[in-house]
Amino acid sequence: MVSVALRPRIAAADAWQLGMSAALAARTACSAIAPVGLKWPNDLVADDGSKVGGLLIETTVEGERVTAAVIGVGLNVNWSRSEMPATFASGATSLADLAGIELDRVELLGRLLDELDTELIALGSGSSPLPRYRDACVTLGTDVGVDTADGRIEGRATGIDGGGALVIETATGSVALTSGEIVRLRAVAPA
Repeated sequence: MVSVALRPRIAAADAWQLGMSAALAARTACSAIAPVGLKWPNDLVADDGSKVGGLLIETTVEGERVTAAVIGVGLNVNWSRSEMPATFASGATSLADLAGIELDRVELLGRLLDELDTELIALGSGSSPLPRYRDACVTLGTDVGVDTADGRIEGRATGIDGGGALVIETATGSVALTSGEIVRLRAVAPA
């Protein structure tokens, strides 16, 4: 686990992009070791959907600017699935399990911080992470159940809109979610 405090140079309306930038940085750092994807909004997952890690972002906004942020990243690095409690092991894995070797956490941290720096510089210069996030998001094209404050939404994840919201096609129409916990993620069989 690591937390990084920073003073980003972005508008409050673009604060959601910090999460995507941080997720892309974590994915790039981890992908040098093993293939991982992004599960909307803030999880890193293996090809089988097992969780490898997650991110949390806290921001401070004054007026129309983000004045401070803390990015928290938690990764299962060398915690093997066989050592995890059964309640975790069924839905989680580690980078070491995926790579088949124990990893140098300090080296991974350095790679993560370098990638985060690269992403934040790009974001600060006006480059949106959204197109690259969409490409890395394994949630898209899957049937999902998302727990929200208003209840569960079920349907097919079809896109991520221009504000970072997950677009789900439900039986009653399209819904755009800005937050929620995906509790089910199932690939859709080709037609």
